[in-house]
Amino acid sequence: MSAAMENRFKQRLAHGEVVIGFWVTLADPYCAEICAGAGFDWLLIDGEHAPNDLRSVLSQLQSVSSYGTEPVVRPVVGETHIIKQLLDIGVRSLLIPMIETRAQAEAMVAAVRYPPRGVRGVGSAIARASRWNRIADYMEQADDSVCLLLQVESKAGLENLDAILEVDGVDGIFIGPADLSASLGLPGQPDHPEVQTLIFEAIARIRKAGKAAGILTSNEEVVRGYIAQGCNFAAVGVDASLLARGTEALARRFKAGGALPEAAPGGVY
Repeated sequence: MSAAMENRFKQRLAHGEVVIGFWVTLADPYCAEICAGAGFDWLLIDGEHAPNDLRSVLSQLQSVSSYGTEPVVRPVVGETHIIKQLLDIGVRSLLIPMIETRAQAEAMVAAVRYPPRGVRGVGSAIARASRWNRIADYMEQADDSVCLLLQVESKAGLENLDAILEVDGVDGIFIGPADLSASLGLPGQPDHPEVQTLIFEAIARIRKAGKAAGILTSNEEVVRGYIAQGCNFAAVGVDASLLARGTEALARRFKAGGALPEAAPGGVY
């Protein structure tokens, strides 16, 4: 495979390496670029719960392209036409939400592959992914460069996990603790012992099947526990949450203390 098509993130997952990521939800290329330079192995550009569209995802891909961190994109839903557009603008690592059955998993594999292996529409001549046909043999290499991650985040998904894991072309399974806890009748309780037990069991099943296991949590102690159990692609924070909590804490400190401090010489406030 040519260097231009090589997906080091996919390779590292296949080798069982632990890769640490960060959730990007502010839908802004300037913010995404700041996060890309922080040193994370991968960034999740969220199109499910963040206000992103195709053009805002594209601008963020462009802004982070020189930093060496892998942009993983989560579409709003796993639909073939949406995945086709994301692949054509240069997304090569995808996290598909709300996967519950083997049939859904098979459909997602087909969506990221060109015929005859799949159903991805052929439009590489006008696609950023092929650098507008400047990458030799792009279509011959494209299928194998895509990293397909599926999000299992419901009771039904866990019940069908083994069948999903049997699908060739799935590189990893990401467990969604928030939706999973809600599905189990424990909304807002991702740290509940019942939810945690199921997550640990799922991680073990995923790794036993030879796939990568992923999760998101900003609780450092909890995420280290997941990694110790075999979770090898973990997101450890969210940009919007860090900004919200950080600004709240700063405001509380100064409002509680009364007067503002003097500005340092040359400082910007």
